[in-house]
Amino acid sequence: MSVLRIGTRASALAMAQTRTTADSIAARTGVEIELVPVTTEGDTSTASLKNVGGTGVFASALREALLAGDCDVVVHSFKDLPTAPADGLVIGAVPKRADARDALCARDGLTLDTLPEGARVGTGSPRRQAQLHARRPDLDVVDIRGNIDTRLGRVGDDLDAVVLAAAGLDRLHRLDAVTQYLELGPWPTAPAQGALALETRRGEERLVAKLDHRPSHLAVSAERGVLARLEAGCAAPIGAHALLEDGLLFLSARVYAPDGSGHVTSSHALYAADAKHPAGELAERVADELLEQGAADLAPLGGTA
Repeated sequence: MSVLRIGTRASALAMAQTRTTADSIAARTGVEIELVPVTTEGDTSTASLKNVGGTGVFASALREALLAGDCDVVVHSFKDLPTAPADGLVIGAVPKRADARDALCARDGLTLDTLPEGARVGTGSPRRQAQLHARRPDLDVVDIRGNIDTRLGRVGDDLDAVVLAAAGLDRLHRLDAVTQYLELGPWPTAPAQGALALETRRGEERLVAKLDHRPSHLAVSAERGVLARLEAGCAAPIGAHALLEDGLLFLSARVYAPDGSGHVTSSHALYAADAKHPAGELAERVADELLEQGAADLAPLGGTA
């Protein structure tokens, strides 16, 4: 193959992360790269994500382009992919994960604890909304859409702060806007946040196999396994974080009440070498414990994964 065509969403963030991936593929294989921008419904709609079909709206058009042969590989923000696999397609690689944390971008250098009472904080994520309500019940949490620059542009105008993914800010060179990083222990983020997924047609995984980072792949597979086991869609406020260190795979997940009034948490670990499917086994253990603690009564589960 003389030219590898990589499909990507047409947004600035998606193009930035795809260019990084393209450079890595070119450096490792010597293959010429062509980027194929694809506009998705999620990019053009101004409605809330949960009202336009969830995060899967970003993936469907890319997958259609891949199946149609319009491109050879597509690059997804892994957190935007439905947990159910697509017929005829496979995740060929997960490159090394970027920062999985959320970041607060506030006016005047404020932090979550120093925002004034009643401050207006914007986010389009049900999980972040629940976490904000749990941490600061006095805040006015505003549902917002738009790209990163649009959201940042509202800070100091009609919003006091926004909460965004640190990885996205980094990829667009906007870490200057961060006033506080929210640590993963007390503030777990979306399963697979900060990770990219390189999807190919089944049987063509070799096109991207050299970019796979096994520790990242195992970790995000465990996190997404919790979502799948809980049958949770985009409207479910769930945070999860996994880490492979010295052979030990650790996973913690938390389910919130949408209004932040309560949550349940489960954490487990196992040695990856001791299990045939370590990510799946660990996810099942964590998810089942969450259900035993009443997660299904706390949050809207059983949605479209």
